[in-house]
Amino acid sequence: MAKSQDFTAVFKDMMGAFPVDTKAVEDAYKSQATLAEKMSAVALDAANKSTELSAKWTSETLGKMQGVSAAKAEPADYTKSMTDFAAASAESAAEHMAAFAEIAKKVQTQTMELVMASGKEMSDDMTAAAKKATTDATAAVKKAAAK
Repeated sequence: MAKSQDFTAVFKDMMGAFPVDTKAVEDAYKSQATLAEKMSAVALDAANKSTELSAKWTSETLGKMQGVSAAKAEPADYTKSMTDFAAASAESAAEHMAAFAEIAKKVQTQTMELVMASGKEMSDDMTAAAKKATTDATAAVKKAAAK
């Protein structure tokens, strides 16, 4: 009966000849986790500010509705209260939309800063890892050639 060859030793020797820098992998993971944490903080801060702004806008609008819903003595007063409400609502909408735009602008700026910093850090890490891998591979080749 034919026996199958055990490749365990072969693979073990092969993997030993090509060392893997697990510290580089761990550092990359930590860098990615840190970036994700910072990006999440930016997103959560923006969501919080947007929610506060939306609640404020809603509260102001409901407050302005008091004047519209009140009983009037003259029919013309209803038209005037609706006109006043529409004008105040348009002004409020412009102010609040500008505030939302500022939140979005801040998120965009912070995101770009994080991405640029992360890109530089990753580039530096990759350069260092490539240098180390080259040094290790050269040493492994020299060692194998010496045998």
